[in-house]
Amino acid sequence: MTALQTDIGARTRTRTGTAPSDALGDTPVPFPAGFAWGAATAAYQVEGAATEGGRTPSIWDTFARTPGKVRNGDTGDIAADHYHRYRDDIQLMRELGLTAYRFSVSWTRVQPTGRGPAVERGLDFYRRLTDELLGAGITPVATLYHWDLPQDLEDAGGWPHRPTAERFADYAALVSGALGDRVPLWTTLNEPWCSAFLGYGSGVHAPGRTDPAAALRAAHHLNLAHGRAVEVLRDTLPAEAEVSVTLNLHHVRPLTDGAADREAARRIDAVGNRIFTGPILTGAYPEDLLADTARVVNWSELVRDGDLETISRPLDVLGVNYYTPTLVSAPDARAEASRGPVRDASHGGHGASEHSPWPGAADVVFHLPEGRDRTAMNWAIDPDGLYELLVGLHREHPDLPLMVTENGAAFDDYVSPEGRVEDPERIAYLNGHLASVQRALAEGADVRGYFLWSLLDNFEWAYGYAKRFGAVYVDYATQARIPKASAHWYADVIRANALPPLPRLP
Repeated sequence: MTALQTDIGARTRTRTGTAPSDALGDTPVPFPAGFAWGAATAAYQVEGAATEGGRTPSIWDTFARTPGKVRNGDTGDIAADHYHRYRDDIQLMRELGLTAYRFSVSWTRVQPTGRGPAVERGLDFYRRLTDELLGAGITPVATLYHWDLPQDLEDAGGWPHRPTAERFADYAALVSGALGDRVPLWTTLNEPWCSAFLGYGSGVHAPGRTDPAAALRAAHHLNLAHGRAVEVLRDTLPAEAEVSVTLNLHHVRPLTDGAADREAARRIDAVGNRIFTGPILTGAYPEDLLADTARVVNWSELVRDGDLETISRPLDVLGVNYYTPTLVSAPDARAEASRGPVRDASHGGHGASEHSPWPGAADVVFHLPEGRDRTAMNWAIDPDGLYELLVGLHREHPDLPLMVTENGAAFDDYVSPEGRVEDPERIAYLNGHLASVQRALAEGADVRGYFLWSLLDNFEWAYGYAKRFGAVYVDYATQARIPKASAHWYADVIRANALPPLPRLP
């Protein structure tokens, strides 16, 4: 049992007890003892207070202020005002029975230029947040980077610039030095694929650059930053603390079993997944990836002696984010196909771009599967993909614990005249995906927890405030919070440590 499981298991037993397995009727299959039941957020999406406490602009502040980049010209200046309302939000978490809360630290709130000493006022916010969580019996899980690079570092070259990896290691030392005595699980990077390929390839995310070579350089330097941060965290944190990285692994499927479609899937898997899992988990970039992208970047110059050893420092947990599968085919002229950068496979895409986020695979065709319900993001709902992803990771890396660090869906939520938010589609989505986690556990996958995305409706990147992923509805005009029906359903799951029978859709 890990430090996080021990911590969460003790808190759960103390606070909620254990429900009988048949308490909800149909003898539901329980999740393992100590299973982490959480929700997740990201700093720029929820905190607001964009200029308070010494915080300076990140690349997302700059990007959001660039005309045409974010729907309706929305910014994260106020967002869900979590910076001022975190105590109330933690009370909501407590009422829902969460045993863990995954938050990210705003780099520019702690280190405004990405260099030099920390701003203690910035660290104090995260100290208060962490202490409040612990006081509520909720385990804090800290993510160091969720896409908000200091603008000063972008001006110096950003992630395609190798020194940014060293700046990240310095920042990791500052945050872990301040919070390491109270946070048991640390995540270095969240979804580095999005940072590299949406930020520097297609340009639909900050900083909005469109250079395939820069995207590949960014990917390597993000890997290097992860490795350097792991080294720093191992030196700084107590021995029982755990270190992870969170990847939005694309569950890639070929449209047909034909050789050409399988080759298309291989190419997307290489630049979508194995560009990170290769060096991080096995200490090498895949040869086929290097061949696919050899015309774009000179890997022999990019990867220096010692880099792969640093990147492949052992992890305690691998975080997995999953929303929808990725269906691809070889290039052709089929009218139903949607070409190139349809969207990323996480929750961050913003439509299409004439620039591809897939170096070496820009001609691959993306498809929406037929016969599947879709979310408000137009993403196919397919819980089987999560099961297949978790089982596949377990078979390839049987000794590596896994954690579902993001999973959820956006729907067109609204407040009824009675003041309620009914979201049966989200309940069905969560039920299906949690059932897939149970199936993976039954196959032997060591899945340690599940974090719903997201705790709150929030700033949804280039969609602004047009998409709602939260279990808790946020009225942005008043900042009032209303737990949706799915939040109450999730609380029942946590209380029982098992799935209740799914209510019928109206």
